[in-house]
Amino acid sequence: MDTKKINRILAETAYVRMGGSAEELRCAEYLKAECEALGFEAHLEDFEVQMATIKTASLTVDGLDIPCKGYLNAGSAEIEAPLYYLPSDDACSLAGCRGKIVMIDGYLGYWRYQDLLESGAVGFITYDGNANYADRDIDQRELRAHVSKGVKIPGVNINAKDAIAIVNSGAKTAKIVLEQDEYMGTSRNVVCDIPGETDETVVLTAHYDSTSLSTGAYDNMSGCIGLLGIAEALSKKGCRRGLRLVFCGSEERGLLGAKAYCAAHEEELSKISLNVNLDMIGCIMGKFIACCTAEEKLVHFIEYLASIEGFGIKARQGVYSSDSTPFADKGVPAVSFARIAPQNTATIHNSYDTLAVMKAEQLARDVDFLVTFVEMMTNAAHSPVSREIPEKMKDKLDIYLTRKRDKAD
Repeated sequence: MDTKKINRILAETAYVRMGGSAEELRCAEYLKAECEALGFEAHLEDFEVQMATIKTASLTVDGLDIPCKGYLNAGSAEIEAPLYYLPSDDACSLAGCRGKIVMIDGYLGYWRYQDLLESGAVGFITYDGNANYADRDIDQRELRAHVSKGVKIPGVNINAKDAIAIVNSGAKTAKIVLEQDEYMGTSRNVVCDIPGETDETVVLTAHYDSTSLSTGAYDNMSGCIGLLGIAEALSKKGCRRGLRLVFCGSEERGLLGAKAYCAAHEEELSKISLNVNLDMIGCIMGKFIACCTAEEKLVHFIEYLASIEGFGIKARQGVYSSDSTPFADKGVPAVSFARIAPQNTATIHNSYDTLAVMKAEQLARDVDFLVTFVEMMTNAAHSPVSREIPEKMKDKLDIYLTRKRDKAD
C-alpha cells in the first residue's frame, strides 16, 4: 500500500468512534467500502452491546464541585459517604473501604471491583490524564458487564490534577450523583473474504473503534490499514488458504467484537489455521513486536523471518490485550503484531492519539513485512503452526479473562 493511500485513510477516519455509536457504524461502512474498492465482497455482522446515556453525573468533595464523567452502565444512585483513597490492594488497605466512596489508582478491572464490593465500598472514583499535561481531559469510562456481573455501585472518573488535589487536601466526604438510561445497542464487525484453494482459513483481525477522547489513528486505524494492505498485496498473488479480514468493533470495551465473532462462528473455528492480529503499527517511534499465543516455535520462526528480511522485531510468547485473545481462548493459535512507541512519544486512549504520531512510510514498511509473513502462512503446503495452545498459555488466558486470579496480584 502506498503512502498516499495510507495518509488518505488516516485523514478520512480521524474522528472518535466509540463502540456502539453512530460514528462506529460510519467507520464500519467506510471500511466495507474500502474492501469493495479492492474488488472483494464485504458485509457487516451486528452484535449486541450494552449502552447508556448519562443524564446527570456529579461529584462533590467537601462541598466543592469536581469536574467528572459518570461511569456508563454503573446504574443510577445518589450516594454521600466518607471519602477514602485506596493506594494499595492489600488486605489492610481494603479494610478501610467499608461504607466509603473509594478513590483508586489505575483502571477498574474485574478483581479490583470485586475487592471493592467485598470490602463494602458504596461508590468509587477513578482518574486519568497526566498531572504534567496542560489539558484537563476526562475519559468516558464504563462499568463493563463482565466486571460488575450485575452488581453495580456508582462511580465517576476525574482528571489526575483534581485527584492529586483531593488527596493532598485531606478531603473527608464525597457525594456522587449518577442518573442514566441503560439499554442494549448494536456494534458490528466488518468481514471480508479472499477465497483460497482449501477449506482452511487465515483470519486477520484489527479493531476500528476508539475510546471517547481519541481519533484512534495509532490505536487502531493503523491496524485496519495493515489489513487492507495485506489484502491488496495477496489478492494479486493468490492464496492457498482462504484469507478472512475481520475489522472488529467494540474492542476498547472488552474485546467484544472478537468475542462476538468467535461465538457466532464457533463451528468454523476448527478450520482457522492462524489468527494474525494487528493493533497499533506504523508510529514514528518505537519497536516492532510479536506476541504469540501459540507454540514457541512460532516465536522463533518470526524472529528468523525478520532477520532474513532485515526487519527488526522482538517476538515472545504471551497473551496480548487485543482481539487475538478470544481466538486463542477458543484453541486458534494467534499472534498479535504491534509497533510499541516509547513512553512520551505516542500515547493511546486520549486526545493525543492523532495523525501527528504516525508516519506513512513506517506503516508501509510494517505492512511489507506482514505481507511476507501472512503470504507464507496462507501458501504453506502444510499449516506449520500447531493447533495446540500450550498449557502455560492456557494459564495466562485464564488469568487475563479473569477465570482465575494471578497469584502475583
